[in-house]
Amino acid sequence: MRKIVAICLCLWAVGLAAQGPVELITYNIRMNTPGDGEHAWPQRKEDVAALFRFHRADIFCVQEALPDQMDDLETAFPDFDYEGVGRDDGKREGEFSAVFFNKQRFERQAGGTFWLSETPETCSFGWDAACRRVCSWVKLKETASEQIFFVFNTHFDHKGVEARKESASLILRKVEEISAGSGPVVLCGDFNLPPDSAPVGLITEKLKDAFDVAELPPYGSIATYHGFSYDDPPQERIDYVFVSPGVKVLRYGALTDSRNRVFFSDHLPVLVSLKFK
Repeated sequence: MRKIVAICLCLWAVGLAAQGPVELITYNIRMNTPGDGEHAWPQRKEDVAALFRFHRADIFCVQEALPDQMDDLETAFPDFDYEGVGRDDGKREGEFSAVFFNKQRFERQAGGTFWLSETPETCSFGWDAACRRVCSWVKLKETASEQIFFVFNTHFDHKGVEARKESASLILRKVEEISAGSGPVVLCGDFNLPPDSAPVGLITEKLKDAFDVAELPPYGSIATYHGFSYDDPPQERIDYVFVSPGVKVLRYGALTDSRNRVFFSDHLPVLVSLKFK
């Protein structure tokens, strides 16, 4: 009997070790619009899914995903679930900032979406924003280790100066309110801002930029937006992963995956390997 118990404990320990770090990708996948021609979603959706698979993403966070794109990703990843709603009605209309997670590895404990506005609990525009903007979040438990952690995913407005500043403040308040110190936090997304901007500086007073704290030197491109241009180097780092002090960033990379000199979106995906302390 003791031998059986010992074997079971060994197998359990091996299972925990085999889980390894959490591989997370954040990716503005570019909305589906026919005007993109050769870059339109039907021409690249299989490549986007293949990228997530090849890099073994346990969690992937997407921005600009319209309902049909969400349907395509759901179909491509039957072992995944997601948290998120359309920003224009709180259901299916408009872009999603969704968090997809492997339901074989993680259990959803809670989740939701709030709007980046003065009335975050209702579908609304915020401050001087040109569009409705949201932040979706999920509380996950890794089944093998029972580690609890939170993932927040957002997309800041591309025009509203006040909206971006206030969105940063709101998200920090919401992170504190929702997590309540009960687990590590990951915040990622397209922030439409460079690292030296005031709103990013506000965020990094509380959370760490994975680019800065990765144990290995950052891999790949420094900038993350290129507008589908293959020959011109990306110009701006506007996509981020931020982590709380309870998260170790083992590696960070802005991936330049492409096919036949064509990128899969107008942004580069950012990959991080995370270990929770």
